[in-house]
Amino acid sequence: MSRKPPSGTVVEGVDFDRWAVILCKPDAVERNLVDAVLERIAATSVTVTGRRDLTAQPWQVHVVHRDLLADTSRVPRPLPARIDAAYAGQPVVVALAHGEPGIHARLRQLIGHTDPTRAVPGTIRRDLGDDTLDRALAERRLVRNLVHTSDDPDAARRDFGTWLGGGRPLDVPDFDRCSVILCKPDAVERGQVDAVLERIAAEGITVTDRSYITAQAWQAHVHYWDLLVDADWFPGRDIPACLDAMYADRPVAIALAHGEPGFHHRLRQLLGHFDPTHAARGTIRGDLGDDSLATALAERRLVRNLVHTSDDPDAARRDFGTWFGAGRRTLLASPVQLQSTPSDA
Repeated sequence: MSRKPPSGTVVEGVDFDRWAVILCKPDAVERNLVDAVLERIAATSVTVTGRRDLTAQPWQVHVVHRDLLADTSRVPRPLPARIDAAYAGQPVVVALAHGEPGIHARLRQLIGHTDPTRAVPGTIRRDLGDDTLDRALAERRLVRNLVHTSDDPDAARRDFGTWLGGGRPLDVPDFDRCSVILCKPDAVERGQVDAVLERIAAEGITVTDRSYITAQAWQAHVHYWDLLVDADWFPGRDIPACLDAMYADRPVAIALAHGEPGFHHRLRQLLGHFDPTHAARGTIRGDLGDDSLATALAERRLVRNLVHTSDDPDAARRDFGTWFGAGRRTLLASPVQLQSTPSDA
C-alpha cells in the first residue's frame, strides 16, 4: 500500500526557494488591474511568467484558506460561505514569480497589509486597493485586496499544486527567453560589472542569479570554440594562449537575462561592436570600453570588450552549460508554459 506523500509535496524538481505563485483575485480581474499588479511585481527584478486565466473552483479556494477554515478558535460560522461567494466560479489570474532566495518575503512586503487602508504607501494593496476591512466586516464578506503571493517555499509548493496542477512535468528550459551574461575579466578588474548589468536592466530586461566565479581554461575553450577552430584567421596570434592568458584562473561575473523572444538580438545591439572604438555611442562597449582592436593586434592578444551575451537560443543553452553548469538547471526550471494559456481549472 502506497503511503501518502508529505504535506505539500505536489511537484518535484522545482526550486521553490526561488519560485512563488501569484494569485490575482477576482476583484483585480473585475477592476482590470491584473496587468498593473504583475507589472509592479516585475519592476522589482522578479521574473513573472506562466500567466494563466482560470475560473476558481470551490476546492481550490478551500485549500488556499484551509488554515482559516480549520481554526475553530477564531473562524466565524459563515466563513465558508463568504469564501465561496468571493471566489467560487469567479475569474482569477495565476502567474509564477521567479527570483533570488528570499523572494517570498519580498513579495509579501510588496503587496502589503491584508487591509488596504493599513498597507503602507508604495505597496500594491495601498496604491491600488479600494476596499477596507471595516467595510468588509460590516457587509459580512471577505476584504477585497487584489492579490496573494506564496508565504514561503512550502506554501509555494502547495499553491502550485492548487492552481497549476500537482506533479505537472517541468518544461524544457525556454532559452528563447533566457540569455547568459558573461562579464569578462576586464569588466571585473575595472569595477564595471554593476554598470554593465544596470545598463542591461534599464532596457526592461530582468537580470537574475548574478555570481562571481573563477574561470577555468576549459570554459574559455568551450565558449570560444569558433576562435580556436578558425585560428588561421588570426595570423600572428596564438589563440589558445591568448584565451588562457585572458580567462584562466581569473574572476568573471555571470548572470541570467530574461526577456521576450527575440531579445538576444536586442542584447547584442546593446553591447555594440566587438571593437569598442567602432561601437556606437549609447552601447555598453562604446560608452564603457577602453580598449581597441588595433592595440590588441599590436600586443598580440584578444581585445578587451567587457561583456558577452548569448547570440541566440542555441548559444544560450551552450553558454548556460559552460558557465553555470548542469547542476544549476533549477535556475531555469519553469513549471508551466511562459505564455498566457486561458483555461478552466
